Amino acid sequence: MRRATLFGFDFLLLGASLLLTVIGVLFIYSSGITSTGVQYSTEYIKQIVWAGTGLILMAVVILINYTRLRGLSVYLYGFSILLLIITALFGREVHGARSWLGFREVGIQPSEFAKIITILFLGSYLSGIGRGIRELPRFLLGFGIVLLPMGLILLQPDMGTALVYIPIFLVMTFMAGARLMHIFFIAAAGFLIVVFSTLPAFAKWILVGRINFLGLVTDLDFLKYYILALLLMTLLSAWGTFGFKRRYFYWIHYFSLLLLVSTVGALLAARVLKDYQIMRLIIFLDPRLDPQGAGWNIIQSMTAVGSGGFWGKGFLQGTQSHYRFLPQQSTDFIFSILAEEWGYVGGVLIFFLFLVIMIRGMRIAYTARDDYALYIGSGIVGMIFFHVVVNIGMAMGIMPITGIPLFFLSYGGSSLWTALIGIGLLLNIYMRRYRH
Repeated sequence: MRRATLFGFDFLLLGASLLLTVIGVLFIYSSGITSTGVQYSTEYIKQIVWAGTGLILMAVVILINYTRLRGLSVYLYGFSILLLIITALFGREVHGARSWLGFREVGIQPSEFAKIITILFLGSYLSGIGRGIRELPRFLLGFGIVLLPMGLILLQPDMGTALVYIPIFLVMTFMAGARLMHIFFIAAAGFLIVVFSTLPAFAKWILVGRINFLGLVTDLDFLKYYILALLLMTLLSAWGTFGFKRRYFYWIHYFSLLLLVSTVGALLAARVLKDYQIMRLIIFLDPRLDPQGAGWNIIQSMTAVGSGGFWGKGFLQGTQSHYRFLPQQSTDFIFSILAEEWGYVGGVLIFFLFLVIMIRGMRIAYTARDDYALYIGSGIVGMIFFHVVVNIGMAMGIMPITGIPLFFLSYGGSSLWTALIGIGLLLNIYMRRYRH
């Protein structure tokens, strides 16, 4: 590990982050040029400003001993929850979500910063209870820490950003030693909620009446009896588990409760999510259902990625972006522009730089001097990993469109600041890895 550092500073981690930021500015610049070579957007200038201020924030985070943040985390968490409430009530609506606070063109996205703050507070909670995370009540209390900001973000509604909190929680509790069955329950429930909430649209658009019994998912009378049956099964199996101490009762209780939570969660999600958000998940399965509408983004993004070939068309030589075929091309689909202009080689470079960040981040977490640093370090790595997998997968057509930005590369100050603050925390932990 010492070969990768100099004077106790991880230059590999810092270098990979800075190089990704520079590449991001380059392709935000490229996204603002038309097919005739006219520069119609100055987003790259704003991104440079945000990068400069983000580096200042990163430096400040590095200088503050991370152990001091543990005591402040509860106050920061409370403040972030207050901001999320204000945003849900009075925020500015952008792309269908009320997720911004600010004045005119200047604003911030509190849900981005809430990720880092939630990591700090959850890390403080986990380090405080130690092995107590294996107990179900304390595990659920920890989940409540991430569930509160998740719920407020879903009210905006911003499903993509809300989903990021799930891997953060799962990674941090896994590192804290939580029971795998508890972790699996949360992961499976989250997956099933997404599946169940899209079943009506799936039956309508994809199956088109081929499987008739799926029509029951929109029948309220059937759902009432179904939920009642699940509730009864859950209660009876719980009685069998604790009363007769039979293992098979435990598994019946486990899976009936999983289905009950997932079904109720899906019904609640259906009330919050907008039609276009549900349609994004359906279009992911078959973009040809609406090639000129909801499927346009995926089709054009896949076209851009595929047309880049091995070496790419050359910087500023892309067609999909310069002819404005890609919506939100400087934010959600920045990787599509890069893949078209730098090809497979450019894509591998981006993967490699993020891999460096992941490996160095986990190495820093594992060699941290205390559990608190281990938890916040792993939470940051989990957050970055989820952003990378979902955004790049979205650009390649193997993930549904969720609106999650690609850290360091996508246009946006809040996203870039969050990423640089996260790197600053990792560097902070590494510099103080030895006990004095």
